[in-house]
Amino acid sequence: MPECNDRDILTVTTTLGTPADARALARAILQRRLAACVQVEEGLTSFYRWQGKECEDAEVRLTIKTLPHCEAGLLALFAEQHPYEVPQFLCMRMRASEAYLAWATGEVL
Repeated sequence: MPECNDRDILTVTTTLGTPADARALARAILQRRLAACVQVEEGLTSFYRWQGKECEDAEVRLTIKTLPHCEAGLLALFAEQHPYEVPQFLCMRMRASEAYLAWATGEVL
């Protein structure tokens, strides 16, 4: 990723198969202080191709709000605890307000 701006927030999205798995991963992320906030969004249907087969499954999206320096820690946590063989890990840098950035900075390690 490009060099981070001093007001960058990193937003990471992933999906899981059940609300229970999503909540468990959200709690693990917060317990390790790898994010300031994790939103759980139910009611998604994903259409995708996996191992040559077309699939359609219900999924739950997590939107993780963190700081750029937590990306490696999140990747390590996903390797340990995400139930998917190849979990979605999509990152986007966003410029935050000074107040939001100050709050987020106080919540992550």
